[in-house]
Amino acid sequence: MPRSERSPLLLAGLLATAGVAHLAIPQQFDAIVPRLLPGSARTWTRASGVAEFALAAGLALPRTRKAAAHATAAFFVGVFPAHIQMAVDWRDRPAPQKAAALARMPLQVPLVLWARSVARNARTGV
Repeated sequence: MPRSERSPLLLAGLLATAGVAHLAIPQQFDAIVPRLLPGSARTWTRASGVAEFALAAGLALPRTRKAAAHATAAFFVGVFPAHIQMAVDWRDRPAPQKAAALARMPLQVPLVLWARSVARNARTGV
């Protein structure tokens, strides 16, 4: 399988894994939902997990890959406030935990770029 075909499937796998985590162990994600959002944190956590599954499915299918990849890039930007919330909440934790929380923020950049690359390389109407 050519590298360009593996990349969207790897990204889909990452999203599906994250979706499982959001639904199987939601409490860790509930804790980082920005408190400014309306409704319960659990609702946002579940919605995020469902969105990750939908994006993964869209990336896995060549016909929907380009649109799903654009949506995935937007999703990664959209969840960035959760990483900020985590960094703020963990500012008084031990150094390794604080470093992990801070490291999550710049890691969003390569994820957004990866999704954009998948969109750019997707063939439409396949």
